[in-house]
Amino acid sequence: MGKKVIITGGTGFLGVHLARKFLKKKYKVTLFDIAPLDAKDLIGKVKVIKGDIRNRNSVAKAIKNQNYVVHAAAALPIQIKKDQIYSVNIDGTKNVLSEALRHRIKRLIFISSTAVYGVPKELPETEDSPINPIGWYGISKIRGEELCMEFHQKGLQVNILRPKTFLGTERLGVFELWFEAIFSNHSLFLLGKGKNKYQLLAVTDLVDAIEKALISKINGEIFNIGAKKFSTWRSDLGFVIKKSGSKSKIRSLPKTPSQIALKILELLRLSPIAEWHYKTLPVNSYVSTKKAEKLLKWNPKKSNKDLFWESYVWYKKNREKIHGKIGKTHRVGWNFKILNLISKL
Repeated sequence: MGKKVIITGGTGFLGVHLARKFLKKKYKVTLFDIAPLDAKDLIGKVKVIKGDIRNRNSVAKAIKNQNYVVHAAAALPIQIKKDQIYSVNIDGTKNVLSEALRHRIKRLIFISSTAVYGVPKELPETEDSPINPIGWYGISKIRGEELCMEFHQKGLQVNILRPKTFLGTERLGVFELWFEAIFSNHSLFLLGKGKNKYQLLAVTDLVDAIEKALISKINGEIFNIGAKKFSTWRSDLGFVIKKSGSKSKIRSLPKTPSQIALKILELLRLSPIAEWHYKTLPVNSYVSTKKAEKLLKWNPKKSNKDLFWESYVWYKKNREKIHGKIGKTHRVGWNFKILNLISKL
């Protein structure tokens, strides 16, 4: 009793890792998602409810009798369309919050994003740093946070996490471009010189932060979540190239011309690389995690190099099964279309 948790977006990359963590902690786990569960190790161990967070009746039935909610469902920047992103990330979030309050959930964790900061104006970014989102995704996450605080005022126990881009075993998405280049001994392209410091996050460290925020006495707070040890793109990816024995070479793409080209490709829907990606990848970007460390007693264990290496090793081991599978989530590859052709040339 008292340890039943539902994860929206539960069959996705983060949801699957969360489910494994909660099962070890003896929770009864329910996954709510529009996509089926393909993580074979979880089948039969968790309850799966197929549903859309934009359908309030479906959300109500799923949340009934639950104790905790982790709201991780979201339309990613790859969705492109404003209406689609807003309907999921804003309208859907309001449905989840409304039903969590109505069913007296003990605590809800909202997975926001450091995308709310946009291009950093100060470093490290703290929870009080200026908010300047890029694109519909970042704006939708801000509105999601505002809704959380509105429902917090009504009595809902809620904490908000702003994770950096997180990586780990079973994640593909945009990272498949680099992993495939390393595997195939092809050139690995970076936007800009790659000498900017860019903080990532291990999904296992994010999962730990979520669980701590779920059961902590701390309530109504926002926390930045990121790796403690990180370096530049060139250094962290160079580490993987060297350790793997790949003959891949890191090559720089001129920042401004490349951003213009990627903007055009995005507008023509010939590339899944969104404005959020190509505007922040070539600049220094990292957050302070002191608040989470102090209040949640959370400490990230893995560095950028650690998470890049374990992710690449998983990719290499599973490449034959996953290469060529296309979708719009982090657990499958993205259709890079013209970028694949350019890379080959």
